[in-house]
Amino acid sequence: MDMISKLPPGIIETILCLLPIQEAARTSILSKEWRYQWIKIPKLVFDEDTFKVSTNGVELSGWEPTFEAPNQRKEMTKRCRCFYAIFQVLLMHEGPIHEFTLSIGADDSCIEIDQIIFHLSRKNTVKKLTLEFLWRYKLPKSLFSLQQLTDLSLICCDLYHQPTFNGFSRLTSLCLEGVMTCKETLLHLLSNCPLLDTLLLQDIRDITVDETDDSTIINLFECLPVIRNLSLFSEVIKSFAQGGVPQKLPTALIHLKYLCIENISFIHIQGLPILGLLIRSSPNLEKLKIGIKEDSLNLEYSLYDKAEICYSLDVDNYLDIWLENLNELEIINMTNRDNDMDVVKLILGKSPMLKKVKVYEATKDEEL
Repeated sequence: MDMISKLPPGIIETILCLLPIQEAARTSILSKEWRYQWIKIPKLVFDEDTFKVSTNGVELSGWEPTFEAPNQRKEMTKRCRCFYAIFQVLLMHEGPIHEFTLSIGADDSCIEIDQIIFHLSRKNTVKKLTLEFLWRYKLPKSLFSLQQLTDLSLICCDLYHQPTFNGFSRLTSLCLEGVMTCKETLLHLLSNCPLLDTLLLQDIRDITVDETDDSTIINLFECLPVIRNLSLFSEVIKSFAQGGVPQKLPTALIHLKYLCIENISFIHIQGLPILGLLIRSSPNLEKLKIGIKEDSLNLEYSLYDKAEICYSLDVDNYLDIWLENLNELEIINMTNRDNDMDVVKLILGKSPMLKKVKVYEATKDEEL
């Protein structure tokens, strides 16, 4: 007796969603009942690395005049097969697509990506979208037509202002990693996502700074009124800090429970002020993660202009900080520098409810 085919449709759909798309498609040979089951699954994941290309039996001679090395021919063949498989699946797919992931080593020459995103925008059913590229890819305008999105992850993309973009009204989670953008675009995007409660801005070191743009740190956090989970590089805040770092935000981040600030350096004159601003303005913070900027102890002062160096910290300016709800602290790349130690002592002394502390060393230092 075929017990599996008698399962409820929802269970079969869940099973197929847990399989790689190639394996899900292969279930079509099991029986007539299974022939078209896979074309209705709402979750599609395409990862270029899963498309194994062997030169055995594959005609590569046509590529030889174009590419310099066999590896390049192999990568291009794999990419072509990947796009071919994606178009096949999308052509046959029936029903809504709720989750779509594309991970591929693409650049602006891959016009197929524009076609894929346009196809998704025509259906307009995607709720969770992940686009991951090896090189920065300029996103098409059709991306901003996906008004059903609740989760969006963009990795290695060019993201610039779209005049017709009115925001993602349902978006609750946004991840931007390795993204090239400008302050105007970032603020426009964040301010038009009213339900955003989880934000990750990682490795966005290429925020284009326009001298005529007078946006401030306050403008940045005004866009995040209901934020609960926030992870960001300190460089993001620095790009908005031409006018200085205020002690506290005019409107507290009362919903913020988890804060992760990466790549921060307490020998930089803005390091502690940035951290102080965020924890002062987060009265309900429960978990704090600090990633200290990795740099050589012998070269640390050569990384900054002398005007940016803070040789010692005046922690007396931060004695008003009180983290009454903080129960978990994590510090990565801890060193034995006086500035780093002073910051840790300050946080420990101001956190009466602290239950768990994790400290990871930057180097094996017996003294530390």
